[in-house]
Parts: sequence; structure tokens; C-alpha cells
Amino acid sequence: MRFSLARFRLIAGCLLTLSATLANAEIWDEVEHGYADNEGVSIHYATLGEGPLVVMIHGFPDFWYSWRHQMEGLKDNFKVVAIDQRGYNLSDKPDGEENYNMRYLVSDVAAVIQHLGEEKATIVGHDWGGIVSWQFAFALPDMVENLVILNLPHPNGLARELQNNPEQQQNSGYARAFIAGSSADPDILFGGPMNAQTLSFWVSDPVARGKYTAAFEKSSFDGMLAYYKQNYPRTSSDGQETPSAPQLDVPLLVFHGLQDTALHSDGLNNTWDWNNMDTTIVSAPTANHFVQQDAAELVTTTMKWWLLARQ
Repeated sequence: MRFSLARFRLIAGCLLTLSATLANAEIWDEVEHGYADNEGVSIHYATLGEGPLVVMIHGFPDFWYSWRHQMEGLKDNFKVVAIDQRGYNLSDKPDGEENYNMRYLVSDVAAVIQHLGEEKATIVGHDWGGIVSWQFAFALPDMVENLVILNLPHPNGLARELQNNPEQQQNSGYARAFIAGSSADPDILFGGPMNAQTLSFWVSDPVARGKYTAAFEKSSFDGMLAYYKQNYPRTSSDGQETPSAPQLDVPLLVFHGLQDTALHSDGLNNTWDWNNMDTTIVSAPTANHFVQQDAAELVTTTMKWWLLARQ
């Protein structure tokens, strides 16, 4: 039997799609679910594996499933716990913008670690999860074994770029719209409405997109916007300025997808000056904002090697 190159490519593509779908389904069915209480607010998490604790924190718009590739890669050596931040999916969604202030987001992570009977963990965060991870390390350094940040520059670097970099200022226009607007505005989300379908726009895998849509249908859109209203960095042009962050003293691994159109890579400059321990920065030239999915193999293998070297 003779196969054309086109047919071979079609078959190969179908096999790759099937393989990815089966891997996603396996993680979905393999994780165990639990809930930690933080002063009456229930924080959902999914967990997989055994070993030193690794807590993963998603950003906007996302939920625990964002970390499926890293959970699969780390499960043989670590207890990986991916949380739903408050307002998202199966975690509680308290009313009131003030309930999404950073002090509560940080204490949610601490509550999960304590619920699991541990004193500290490796903290991994992307986007808003990255902001929470930085602030967790500043506020509760004794609870941080290692710190891993994905596509969220150090607060000092982000504040500098927001103050001085016209490209970053333009890129952050959506955040200013979120701060000023409401989830009921018909054009709040990049010119469209905020609903479960439009929030899933960035998910390319059709099977995963269905899971995202279902998760966002359970989520609070007002809660998502409250992250920005309560915590987005302010500059002098806003009438106030975010103070400089405390010096860190923790092993630090930073990933950045260089195609990110929301957070400029210039914000990475001087990261090493704000940490007294070793700092490793890994760029993914073709990855966009969601680097843990766009460059899943690079992120997973590098994170695994880096963490195992510290055991």
C-alpha cells in the first residue's frame, strides 16, 4: 500500500491530537480534589503525586487545569497541588471587591499549605498567580522553599515599565479598562462581552476549551475584575505609586514567553538585583502569555531539573 505525504501528515496529526487528548483526559481523571478553608472561604485544589510540596497558582482567565502538563511531568517526584483561586471554578466566590485584596489571595495559599500539613512549599505562579506568588514570598518567606514565576515580571520591574515604557503602558490598556469597568459592559473583554465562551478564546485544544468553558460558567466575572481593581500596580500618573518590593532571599526560576503582548520582557531586567539567592531566567521565544502551555515541554523539563537539583 502506498501513502502520499499528505496522507502521512494527516495520520500523524491525528495521532498527535489523540495522544494530547488522552494525556489531558488522564490528568483530569487522575487528580484528587480537596478543599482548604481560609476563614470561611473554601479554596479548591487538585493534587497529584507524592513528595515535596509544589503549589501552583493560575492567573486570568484560567483555573487549576492550566498546570496539567507540569502536573504530569512532576508527579513522580513531587506532590503537586494546583489551586483554583477565589472567584474561579470550584473555589468560593465571595461578594465584594474588597474580598479579592492581595492579603486574602496570599492567605488562601497559606491556608492550602497548612491544610496539607506542611510548613513550606515550592510556590509556582503564572500571571495573577505570579503576582500572588511574588507577594507570598515577600510576606511569608519562611513558607517558601523555592519560587517559580511564569510571565509576570518582578513587581519592581513591572512598576518601572508601567512608569517609563510606552509599549508596556499601551499593553496595559486592557487592565485600565478592567479597573474602570464592569463585567456587565458589552465590550469589556478586548472589544467583546465577558462570558464563559469569550474567556476561553486563548485555549487552542478543543477538548481543553470545553473544560475551560465549563469552569468559567462556575466562576465570578466580578471577582475576576476585582483582582485588577484591588491589586493592579499603580504609578505616579494614577495619583499614587506602588512602593518598592522587599529584597528576596529564595532560589528563583523565571519563565517568560517572549510573544506575550500583555507583559513586556523588559520588565525582567534587574530581577537578579532584587534576589540574594540564585536567579535563573528562561525565555521561550515562540511562546505567548500562557507559556506553561505554549512551551509545555520546555517549562516542565526545566522546572523538574531545577527542582530536583535543590532536593
